[in-house]
Amino acid sequence: MTDLLQRLRDTVAAHPERTAVLAGADRLDYAALDRRTAGLARALRALGVGRGDRVGVHLGRTADLPVALLAVWRAGAAYVPLDPAYPAERLAFMASDARLAALISVDGLPAAEGVPVLRPDAAVDGPELPEQAHPLDPAYVIHTSGSTGRPKGVEVPRGAVAGLIEGLEATGALRAEPGVVGWNASISFDASVPQWTRICRGDTVLVIGDEQRADPARLAALLAEHAVTDFDLTPSHWELLREPLAGARVPRLFMGGEAVPERTWRELADGGIDALNLYGPTECTVEAVTAPISGPGPHLGEPMPGVRLHLLDEKLAPVADGVVGELYLAGPGLAHGYVGRPGLTAERFVADPTAGPGGRMYRTGDQARRGAGGLLEYVGRVDRQVKVRGFRIELGEVEHALARLEGVQAAAVTVYEPVPGDRRLAGYVTGGVTPAALTERLRATVPAHLVPSVITVLDAMPLTPNGKVDLAALPVPAAGAEPTPAPDPSEGAGGLADQVTEVWSTVLGVTGLVPTDDFFSLGGHSLAALRVVHLLRRRLGIELQLRHLLDSADLAAFTATVERATQAGTAAPRPALTARAR
Repeated sequence: MTDLLQRLRDTVAAHPERTAVLAGADRLDYAALDRRTAGLARALRALGVGRGDRVGVHLGRTADLPVALLAVWRAGAAYVPLDPAYPAERLAFMASDARLAALISVDGLPAAEGVPVLRPDAAVDGPELPEQAHPLDPAYVIHTSGSTGRPKGVEVPRGAVAGLIEGLEATGALRAEPGVVGWNASISFDASVPQWTRICRGDTVLVIGDEQRADPARLAALLAEHAVTDFDLTPSHWELLREPLAGARVPRLFMGGEAVPERTWRELADGGIDALNLYGPTECTVEAVTAPISGPGPHLGEPMPGVRLHLLDEKLAPVADGVVGELYLAGPGLAHGYVGRPGLTAERFVADPTAGPGGRMYRTGDQARRGAGGLLEYVGRVDRQVKVRGFRIELGEVEHALARLEGVQAAAVTVYEPVPGDRRLAGYVTGGVTPAALTERLRATVPAHLVPSVITVLDAMPLTPNGKVDLAALPVPAAGAEPTPAPDPSEGAGGLADQVTEVWSTVLGVTGLVPTDDFFSLGGHSLAALRVVHLLRRRLGIELQLRHLLDSADLAAFTATVERATQAGTAAPRPALTARAR
């Protein structure tokens, strides 16, 4: 197995003029990428950073981001992504939990006592740094949702990342010839790893900015402009990109993060779109099982090279074909474990009875079975971990976050669907509190994807006979009550205000809207907002932007914006950017 930095050096030597990174108006060829990463790596070494250390990376989606990540590796350390979109409290915890040796940031945040800070353009001249990496050295620590109320940092070794890329190459998922990769995933999520690291094998990586990621039309245009050959997304994101990509050349789609619905599978398979279904937890270095989206209905596929897959019962005995078992994964792609959490590491990474001494396997918590023809089919979860719009969420973490807020006596969180396929978090609390105040305070402490779409205040929690919260007896969220009938939202009638209200009602699954209603308080989120903008563009023939909805105080304000755009017959003026999007 060849270390990715060695593959990068080989590419720099063979193709120094080839484009390595595209980000907005910035372009770095491989020679420039090599110079910048070497200079920053030497600056890190000058601070004493070396093998086994962890370096926080707090940068936006610019050309600086891949430079920083590679520089951390060249210094021998592991990177810890610190997404600027996360609340300050969350970032401070992650930085403290990872015990950073240094931080790369343009604004010095998140500040941590005693942790030196470098800008991404820092550089120190000097000779080539000696190669010190070992396959078991940590490559990164990515924090995932934790059931105890605090995120847990998963530490992945460098050899596992190199094996991930080689495994994707061996299965044919990655073509032999260099391509153009659309880097779509947030750096805080492990799906970003097989996207940005493709720089090391000679591909061009297009860093997709936040505005393009949030606007399907602009994203589709960007993919076409740069002739992107490979694009990673969730099934939920495909729902928004389907129409903007109609009639265009569709890149090879790497679909993961959540189960692919039957309808989406059939659409891609029957439409001849080159797409792959990818499955794997963060603890197994992103991808462990792959399948082309073709042939029969949704299934997980087969293990990647080096991955051993076991379907076991409660006694760790193999289950027969057709019987549901828990999915365990083993092989060189396993993470070291959870940073500073030896007990949890031992609980989730257990002895592999089919391997030799010291062999481990990871208990995924996913249930699966071998169905017709031996196909591996996803069934569900054995615990309270859920996937919502591609985000891995421990419901217990959201409950803990709610329970810590002043005035809350008890908290529970579930998942509901106001309309089929639209999974959202629903929070329930008791105490002298209001949903609006709780939502506002929660947004300041946890990432947006952990904030429930609806919070309901109860007089008391329903209990089971043994005194536990009866989740099945919790009421249907008020904002997710009876969905409206599903008219074709592209063919509305009536006045403009009625049409805007109808689109909101259809997307949110909420009836009885009033002008003062707030989109996010009704359970809206960024993907739902994209759908509203898309439907109104199609219906009214105007050019709305996502920010027009995100920056509108309520339904009345958004309707007024739509009316101005309609009267002008052109795109509405774009408001200044804010951080309100969820």
